[in-house]
Amino acid sequence: MPGDDFRSPRLYVEAPLTQGAEVGLDRSQTHYLATVLRLKAGDRVLAFNGRDGEWSAALAPAKRAAALIIDAKTRPQTSPADLHYLFAPLKAARLDYMAQKAVEMGVSRLQPVLTRHGQVARVNMQRLRSNAIEAAEQCGILSLPDIGEPATLARLLDDREPTRLLVFCDEGAEVADPIAALAGRPRSPLAVLVGPEGGFAEEERASLLKQPNMVRLSLGPRILRADTAAVAALAVVQAVLGDWGGRE
Repeated sequence: MPGDDFRSPRLYVEAPLTQGAEVGLDRSQTHYLATVLRLKAGDRVLAFNGRDGEWSAALAPAKRAAALIIDAKTRPQTSPADLHYLFAPLKAARLDYMAQKAVEMGVSRLQPVLTRHGQVARVNMQRLRSNAIEAAEQCGILSLPDIGEPATLARLLDDREPTRLLVFCDEGAEVADPIAALAGRPRSPLAVLVGPEGGFAEEERASLLKQPNMVRLSLGPRILRADTAAVAALAVVQAVLGDWGGRE
């Protein structure tokens, strides 16, 4: 992290990145670089695709199609933490915030979960992906999370890998120290679940409490908005069981 370039503009691209490659830009990327940032041919940016690490690049001469000329690798590809974030869909602005913060906090998968008391039934998947890309571009992240199609809680529990620790954030849990609740548990693949603003139905809570390899977590004495709960829960999990300590 120290010494990494956080000043140059960063772009996520789909194309392979190798020295000397020319990577085309779409209209929105061209507008951002040329109109918003006022960059010109030869100006430097950083590019990443989630597979080949981060590379320095220069804007191609204006007479050519909008493109980057890839120069040299600046950082090798890193693997994200094996951390899934399961969440009830939220309204647009709060979902945008939640997606951005979850990516910043290091999740490797975003999974919308449909629950009985959820207030939103549909998810704009392209918007969710766009927010994930924007967060990765702005925060120096080299990998994008997988994004799962919305699924019911019952289906996700049926398909769940029992080896993945499920951190169930339950507004109905007795208030207790969340760090103590996680301490001593083996570091393993993780999943964090935050429910809808209307809370979990009793049958949903009962199903969750029967799950193996599960810890029920309280997030304090106050009721948090779902997007706030995302940040609080992921911060606790990353600090105790995740990669904040620099552990692989």
